[in-house]
Amino acid sequence: MSQGIQAVPRPANEPVLGYEPGSTERTALEAELARQSNEVVEIPIIIGGKEIRTGKIAEVRSPHNHSHVLARYHETTPDLVGDAIAAAADAWQSWSELDYRARASLYLRIADLLVGPHRFKLNAATMLGQSKTCHQAEIEAACELADMLRFNAYFLDQLVRQQPAGEAEPGVWNYLEYRALEGFIFAISPFNFTAIGGNLPLAPAIMGNTTVWKPAETQMLSAYYLMELYKEAGLPDGIVNMLPGHGPTIGAPALAHPTLAGVHFTGSTATFQHIWKTVGENIANYRSYPRIVGETGGKNFVVAHASADAEALVANLIRGAYEFQGQKCSAASRAYLPESMRDAFLDRFLEEAKTVTMGDPTDYANFMGAVIDERAFKKVSSYLGVAHGDPSCNVMMGGKADDSVGWFVEPTMVVTDNPRNRLMTEEIFGPVLCVYFYPDDQFAETLDLCRDTSPYGLTGAIFANDRLAAEQAYGTLRHAAGNFYINDKPTGAVIGQQPFGGGRASGTNDKTGSGSHLLRWTNIRTVKENFAPAKDYRYPFLSA
Repeated sequence: MSQGIQAVPRPANEPVLGYEPGSTERTALEAELARQSNEVVEIPIIIGGKEIRTGKIAEVRSPHNHSHVLARYHETTPDLVGDAIAAAADAWQSWSELDYRARASLYLRIADLLVGPHRFKLNAATMLGQSKTCHQAEIEAACELADMLRFNAYFLDQLVRQQPAGEAEPGVWNYLEYRALEGFIFAISPFNFTAIGGNLPLAPAIMGNTTVWKPAETQMLSAYYLMELYKEAGLPDGIVNMLPGHGPTIGAPALAHPTLAGVHFTGSTATFQHIWKTVGENIANYRSYPRIVGETGGKNFVVAHASADAEALVANLIRGAYEFQGQKCSAASRAYLPESMRDAFLDRFLEEAKTVTMGDPTDYANFMGAVIDERAFKKVSSYLGVAHGDPSCNVMMGGKADDSVGWFVEPTMVVTDNPRNRLMTEEIFGPVLCVYFYPDDQFAETLDLCRDTSPYGLTGAIFANDRLAAEQAYGTLRHAAGNFYINDKPTGAVIGQQPFGGGRASGTNDKTGSGSHLLRWTNIRTVKENFAPAKDYRYPFLSA
């Protein structure tokens, strides 16, 4: 136990490397890409620091070249879920009682190792396994995860300093203790962000919790390299137990276990609703009420006023809709633009968008890669079928898909005269943008339309140079997006600057990247110490 008070340094966001031709970082990344491209990694189950191999093997394939096997992982069996929960329980006592300063210090070390010797390994794995460009991998697998680690260490330090504000009565000392939750946290992460795979188990763990982590099957390569990073940094065994495999096989026994203390989830709305329902059905069987924190889908909007800067609107719609193939929960998916802008917008957008390149992301000339797997390819392709078959839709660009080499879907833009068709209301999770042109004199009605069309409430943006119009949108769309952008794309939230999360069907809006997020993973104890306790039960009013 420390005998001093050491303040965690206030963090700055990790600088994003540019990977320009001839740069040191590009040379290092290319060497790591070549190394990883010429090996097939065997990924074990990791429970209590031990590697377990079941012999039931599944493959990780590169989305942009699905004949290329990157890794083979051992699938978790239901009995191993119980072993992982037991390992988390064994590690809980010492970890939960460890001085918070030591946990913060460890997280700062993980961050430095990540952006130091592990940077290019994680970036390369993210590029090859999740089909991200070097820029998309850099901004999240390296920089965002490092930011999450450093800011959470800082938020922890700030949180424990929050003590009762009221002046204590004489002879009394009041204070708060920030305890871990009793039990284990079940963390379920998606394929699309390596940083989320890191944060979902580690954010609860910095508060003293231990975790059982089920990464997405299609993110297993970078997930395994994260576990190697934690081991090198000195994270004790059993704090994060990694279970590769099929969701229901792992989820059913984990959610039924009486020591489930919390669920940290990012993924589909349907899966999150199933988890919530399952927890509700089991509520009487748990030792405590599990904390449920989730971020799910979005049908994210961009609304433009007639005063909008057309050049900025086009650039940010292309980035917002097509970066990482539209596989961001924050991706721009529907746009409402004034009729007076139609011709100029379409000319500029189509001219710019035709320069968007798609292919192997290890070729630095490509802006886009492939969607993650065959299932995603078929889902997005089905929406292309809707676009071609719906008489209210006009496919202006793209609209084709090809899975002969990789799971490639063209960047697609559709114009519709029906603002409530499926392309404007349903989450696609692919590079498909649907645009509706509204009469200029119906800006207010269009804001209402945008607000009420979707069940989601994740991200959205207003483009307007007219400040009154921007303020009108700010007010009308108050509950339509948890992250709202003025003259910017609705993607790219930065840790510590734009805490991320949405409400409605998009999740619990617990704001990753803020100190309030850590409150979900702690169980506060109030302590009152009386130096001169009463020795007579009688109050003064009882006097004659």
